[in-house]
Amino acid sequence: MDGNGRWAESRGLPRIKGHEEGVHAVRAVTRACRKQGVEALTLYSFSTENWRRPGDEVDGLMALLVRFLAEEREEIMDNGIRLTASGELSRLPEPVQQALNYMIDLSADHKGMVLNLALSYGSRQELVRAVQALGREVLAGTLDPEAIGEHDIERHLDTAGLPDPDLVIRTSGELRLSNFLLWQVAYAELYITDVLWPDFREADLDEAFGAFRGRKRRFGLTGAQLEAGQ
Repeated sequence: MDGNGRWAESRGLPRIKGHEEGVHAVRAVTRACRKQGVEALTLYSFSTENWRRPGDEVDGLMALLVRFLAEEREEIMDNGIRLTASGELSRLPEPVQQALNYMIDLSADHKGMVLNLALSYGSRQELVRAVQALGREVLAGTLDPEAIGEHDIERHLDTAGLPDPDLVIRTSGELRLSNFLLWQVAYAELYITDVLWPDFREADLDEAFGAFRGRKRRFGLTGAQLEAGQ
């Protein structure tokens, strides 16, 4: 969700005002995804690299997250949304962990769309944790290293149990993945828009979905094979 800071700075506002405005985009996009039948939506909310930002901005983001979880509680519960989170959650301040765990537990039995917040998240770090977990299983004698397959790695990822993304939307014109779900997006379609996140709304999402529907997803096959139904 890129462009919050630039949105604020272009208006002569503190960067945190951009993040606050970005919450409105989160609400609009989550509602639109639920309405359109999206199975799972992951929002890259705070990366491992974001910890290096100025302390006042990080503190403001953490306070904003606590507020978001409280303000969206009713909507999450009324719409059957299941909240999950990915990342090194133990690095989050205690009030954030408490608010997050409360909503995760409260919505755990919901069968609607999954809203997954990537918090203190980095995909390389996630993969390291997965490899470490597999190493412990090998040392314990419960896993044959020669038998390790993709499913073994996937069951130790932060997103275990969630489908791999079909579409990655990158706002504010950024042209890189920025350490986001590197394993999971292997066959995802990428959509880049110059719209800054605070301005991103349902019409922009519809445009992204329209572009996605126009793509031919071959998964290594030829166009002729796809047409033949192989």
